[in-house]
Amino acid sequence: MSAKSEYPVQLVQPDGRRVLDPEHAALVADVGPQRLRALYEDMVVTRRIDTEATALQRQGQLGLWAPLLGQEAAQVGSAHALRPDDYVFCGYRETAVAYCRGVPPSDLTRLWRGAAHHCWDPHAVNMTNPNIVVGSQGLHATGYAFAAHLDGADIATIVYFGDGASSQGDLAEALGFAASWSAPVVFFCQNNHWAISEPVRVQSATPIARRAYGYGMPGGQVDGNDVLAVLAVTRQAVARARSGGGPSFIEALTYRMGPHTTADDPTRYRSAAETEQWARRDPIDRIRRLLEREGHWDDAFESRVAERAHAVARALRDATVDMPDPAPAELFDHVYTTPHPLITEQRRAYAEYLAGDPGGSPARGEGVPR
Repeated sequence: MSAKSEYPVQLVQPDGRRVLDPEHAALVADVGPQRLRALYEDMVVTRRIDTEATALQRQGQLGLWAPLLGQEAAQVGSAHALRPDDYVFCGYRETAVAYCRGVPPSDLTRLWRGAAHHCWDPHAVNMTNPNIVVGSQGLHATGYAFAAHLDGADIATIVYFGDGASSQGDLAEALGFAASWSAPVVFFCQNNHWAISEPVRVQSATPIARRAYGYGMPGGQVDGNDVLAVLAVTRQAVARARSGGGPSFIEALTYRMGPHTTADDPTRYRSAAETEQWARRDPIDRIRRLLEREGHWDDAFESRVAERAHAVARALRDATVDMPDPAPAELFDHVYTTPHPLITEQRRAYAEYLAGDPGGSPARGEGVPR
């Protein structure tokens, strides 16, 4: 991705044919048949996770879910470009990134089940939990990246956000700070063309990646449904960050095939024809066709991937359905990293509230926390 690339980087066409692009192909020259198969498997498994979690929400087992259907290549390709010690800041749709970072399927639904404030331990995988405050993760990532730079850490930080979040002031401030202080952060915009019901043309009259130029950082577009191209440009950006080159901006052009969340009905604001057009660019089908063209596909591999996806989905379902309800007092855990008098008082008052009636309903006016 050159400093002012005007065309999306693409290495594999929708029909599985490779694209002649020596600069970016060189960045993934080490990706042979086995690594290609691994990329394919991760995309298939994460799609299965997504469809299972969506079904769990429809069945009343989850309160909400943010599907990633259609965005697997953008997430898996970029996640494979990271080292374990790199740090990831996410929004609320990066399930595939979490899976690639090593988050167990049993932890993916804890927040959405309403059983915890979080899904996984961020320190175990160097990735933050789902963030509902749109765009705020840009500031968190920039601050973390700058602090890591001051500490002399040889890492890159990456932050994921959508085209809708690009209109938030928090992102503008993060870009300005990162550019001014050369923070080693990669801004990864998953442009899935719809910010809930608003099309991307409402968010920006020009390609979103061009905003990077105004901040003095390199930026460019990549075909977000091409896992090899995403891997290439993300490797390039994280290498720049680790070497002291400062921030970069990647706009991955992809498409949200499903709803914004399970509370949304996309048929109310977009046409079936548009969805069908993007379905022909499916990221999983693309790599399957590449593997077939190059003689690396067989029935045994297909069966093994399907079995793996089914096993992960089964583990996700079992963990979600059997997830115990938290103890009421756990509501106050992990609010602050150190003891806080207000939390201590609220914990005490809530305990008195619960003690007022074993069923959780104290007599009117008695024991109600203020």
